[in-house]
Amino acid sequence: QLQASGGGLVQPGGSLRLSCATSGFALEYAAMGWFRQAPGKEREAVSCMSSNNGSPYYADSVKGRFTISRDNAKRMVYLQMDSLKPEDTAVYYCAARSSDGLSVTTARYAYWGQGTQVTVSS
Repeated sequence: QLQASGGGLVQPGGSLRLSCATSGFALEYAAMGWFRQAPGKEREAVSCMSSNNGSPYYADSVKGRFTISRDNAKRMVYLQMDSLKPEDTAVYYCAARSSDGLSVTTARYAYWGQGTQVTVSS
């Protein structure tokens, strides 16, 4: 089970930290990802990481602004979002794979959280 939180309304240039609480599976062996879906658009990978904390993936649109991290002991995954832009507005989802390899493909993720709304607007 995945529970995402931390979304909200923020002004352009602001920051948010999304959190994903996990349970029911071995987080230390699972690749994790953050995805987002804006109205009328397909769900896209924002940032993903393998289970061994190797080099994470970032979408070009968020490179240098977002940072993914995990704390296996706390069973938490985070997405720090800085310098937010209006185009970052979307519902953000955390997802877990049942294997350890990094993937940006939604179909390869077995578990999904309920989503948290991020709105960037002045």
